[in-house]
Amino acid sequence: MSGTLFVVATPIGHLGDLSDRARQVLSSVALIAAEDTRHTRKLLDHIGSTVPLASVHAHSDPRRLGQVVDRLVAGDDVALCTDAGTPAISDPGPALVTEARRRGIAVVPIPGPSAVPAALSVTGWPADHYLFLGFPPRKGGERERWLDRIRDAAESVVCFEAPGRTAALVRDLAGRCGADRRVMLGREMTKVHEEYRVTTLGELARELADSEPRGEVTLVIEAAEPVGAQPDRSAARELAAVLARAGLEPSRIARIVAEVHGLSRNESYRVSLEEAP
Repeated sequence: MSGTLFVVATPIGHLGDLSDRARQVLSSVALIAAEDTRHTRKLLDHIGSTVPLASVHAHSDPRRLGQVVDRLVAGDDVALCTDAGTPAISDPGPALVTEARRRGIAVVPIPGPSAVPAALSVTGWPADHYLFLGFPPRKGGERERWLDRIRDAAESVVCFEAPGRTAALVRDLAGRCGADRRVMLGREMTKVHEEYRVTTLGELARELADSEPRGEVTLVIEAAEPVGAQPDRSAARELAAVLARAGLEPSRIARIVAEVHGLSRNESYRVSLEEAP
């Protein structure tokens, strides 16, 4: 009988965010497939696990994947870990999951920390719909198309950027999306020097011109304003006030105002909060 591949979410910074279930799995499986064994070894030392590690990353020899899958076929349970957060999200994890499924092996998620919902949760913007675009392409037409997707997005967009490249990305975003478009920058999330800033792309570009942020960054860019006739914001506020007096919750008011008056979800939500008693 084959083993199980556990896809284990690990802390994005603070080790205290590791769940009890993840701790149990990382201490009981026969093997842990890790993006960076040195990074994951520190986590295992923290929880007292002595489970052996195998390196599985974007540049791994395909034979390494085969060796891990062979262990699963032979009946061993294996855990898949990334350096931080949920595996297979902007990392090489999908290759192992795909091969395991092809061989008929059970794949079970162990949910936990993820930078995407964590960043969205501190913006104050509606997040019932959002677009996650991972790391931006470095250059050329692929980067231009990537920037265009954010410019035209009807929902908040979440993306990551590596150290040393954030200022250039924000400058490109301000030029493509407009200096007044709002953005949330999350830096060193859940770590000692974590920082969250909500501002405009133009203002953030000016701030970062002389001070490149250290560490990996998560950006949330506010949804684009809908193209077309300008909505009647005065009427929208009047409707929001009526609905608020009727006792509706801000999230429901925002949906109604957006549908009736054509405001973006983010602006509708702001109006609903302004009119809330």
